[in-house]
Amino acid sequence: MIGATNRPDQIDSALLRPGRLDQLIYIPLPDETSRLSILKATLRKSPVSPSVDLTYMAKNTHGFSGADLTEICQRACKLAIRQSIEKEIERERARKEAEARGEEIMEDDQDPVPEITPAHFEEAMKFARRSVSDNDIRKYEMFAQNLQQRLGASAGFKFPESSTTATGAGFEEQIGADDDLYS
Repeated sequence: MIGATNRPDQIDSALLRPGRLDQLIYIPLPDETSRLSILKATLRKSPVSPSVDLTYMAKNTHGFSGADLTEICQRACKLAIRQSIEKEIERERARKEAEARGEEIMEDDQDPVPEITPAHFEEAMKFARRSVSDNDIRKYEMFAQNLQQRLGASAGFKFPESSTTATGAGFEEQIGADDDLYS
């Protein structure tokens, strides 16, 4: 079973006892390289203009989660689609007006907004927000540190230098006796 939460302070302590959740892993917010990877992955099937600098976006979205970055990309996509639909409506209106005047109309099958441009991302960034505050990050880091200290109480455990067990046989000798079981 794998569980995820953004409220680790609310995990029932019974779940943290041995034998329940085997490992607890704190995953911090993505760094710049990870943010760039998230942006690229989110936009991999979208027609993005070559003038969109995703590296610059990754640099300027410090503190944003993967979900925050995905929301920015989705908003930019929706803005491009909305703009394309509006231009298509304008083109259809102009075609009908030209028909009404008896003018010949040239059909244009080209998409009026073929790609997501920097302007779409700039507009999307106006609505962007970080979903995890600096205060929340500090709380999560403290929780992870405290949990590590609680769980790592026996981290200094080490066998004595002697290579023999209580019966006097070394570990290699004990294993050697069981080797024929797997032959």
